[in-house]
Amino acid sequence: MIDWQVGVAAHGAANHDEGDAEADTETETETETETLRQRQTSGSFDFGTDSLSESAGNASERADRTAQPPSEASTTLAPVVRISKALAAQLNDAALYRDARRWAFLYKVIWRWHHGDRAVASPADIDGARLHHVAKAVRRDKHDMIAYVRFRQCAEVAEGEPEYIAWYEPAHDILAWGAEQFAQRMGSARWLIATPSGAASWDGATLHLQHDHAQRGAIAPDAAEALWLAYYRSTFNPARLNETALHQHMPVRYWKGLPEGPLIPEMISAAKSGAQRLAQAHRVGALQGKVIPIEAEAAQPMRAAPSSLAACRRCELWQHATQPVNGEGPANARIMLLGEQPGDQEDLSGRPFVGPAGQLLDEVIERAGLARGDLYLTNAVKHFKWTPRGKRRIHKTPAQREVEACAMWLEHEVQRVQPEVIVTLGATALGALLGKKVSLQSCLGKPFELNGMHVIATYHPSFALRRDDAGGREQVAGAIRNALAQAAALLDAPDDHVNVRA
Repeated sequence: MIDWQVGVAAHGAANHDEGDAEADTETETETETETLRQRQTSGSFDFGTDSLSESAGNASERADRTAQPPSEASTTLAPVVRISKALAAQLNDAALYRDARRWAFLYKVIWRWHHGDRAVASPADIDGARLHHVAKAVRRDKHDMIAYVRFRQCAEVAEGEPEYIAWYEPAHDILAWGAEQFAQRMGSARWLIATPSGAASWDGATLHLQHDHAQRGAIAPDAAEALWLAYYRSTFNPARLNETALHQHMPVRYWKGLPEGPLIPEMISAAKSGAQRLAQAHRVGALQGKVIPIEAEAAQPMRAAPSSLAACRRCELWQHATQPVNGEGPANARIMLLGEQPGDQEDLSGRPFVGPAGQLLDEVIERAGLARGDLYLTNAVKHFKWTPRGKRRIHKTPAQREVEACAMWLEHEVQRVQPEVIVTLGATALGALLGKKVSLQSCLGKPFELNGMHVIATYHPSFALRRDDAGGREQVAGAIRNALAQAAALLDAPDDHVNVRA
């Protein structure tokens, strides 16, 4: 913290009774205005690592001065001035504001405070408003220095020379403050920050400040700069360009010190030209054209059929699934069980009906007097569609377009296996087989023929697992068992007796 002490000999000593009453809420600071001016304009300082926690000045020297008994001269010429912590913070920042009359203004603020005029700290006061304005400008400049200083690593470094060099042009006298921040951040790495009004360097142990005027020299780009520029280009989104906000948060005067600075005008120009082309496209698209009636199926683009299920990209489900799940069973199976889609465990194992619904189905198959090894089990949709819920993947019903995208694979399976009876498990499987949405309730227990095959519709085993009561679960499982029994009966039944019930 910068200490403040004002010579007020011509106006008498301070009122200590008033100061004692405010001692709990205010902090005591002691420095002459001339001393502060010398701190800001002296030629060079060395700050050891132990003093980096102080933004200006030396805490131990201040403690020694406080412990010593005041001399008669100091009592007469520089009485103690008590100011609040908030005002001290404002003065610390305002002292770094680059203005020829800053010291006279700060003296005026402290003079008014010392004589009981507390309005000087209020933004509603003319001097208070100016104090808040200059302090805010300095705080913004501090923020910008941390944000926009770009170090470049030197390729060849001699012993004792800085490894990293940066050029920066601050608006105010914040070089010493910023240098301490970077000294704390960069550890033992040696660096140099050059500015038009001086330079700061860190040798790993001591911070050096030189207040000589400097000119910007050529700084060679480091090895990683090309990678950074490629990343910067790739992350730029022209559609979200807000040039006003860009200039507000990254003023143009900082661009010349940034490696990506030369790219910014180029990318802005390209984004503007792209916006113009997009606007022209909207105008052209709004023009009235000739409407050519065409069926939706004929409007679909021609795509080459994938050679294998693993290469299928006919819908988006493959992007989030572990793998496709093929059908499983004998190539000449007489009964095919058709489900909706793989579940979580099926997606991981690559086999159909191995999860909780599959375990229930195995029990029902056994109760119906059949063997799983004699059946062909498959699904209408070959990839697992899910939605995240915490750490779990929850089943999500596939959309109609996703069912239609997998219809090709279902047709291939039916043609290859050529079952005599197909048992559809659930409404999605029934709709996929028929190529249209059908009410499951209207088909339950009513076998019908399709392309020379018998079709029996029943519930999906997962529907039984979702029932809360044991009676409801047993009722659904019984309906599935009846459907499987019907399928077994239809294998030996005459063609004119398809509507039999088990």
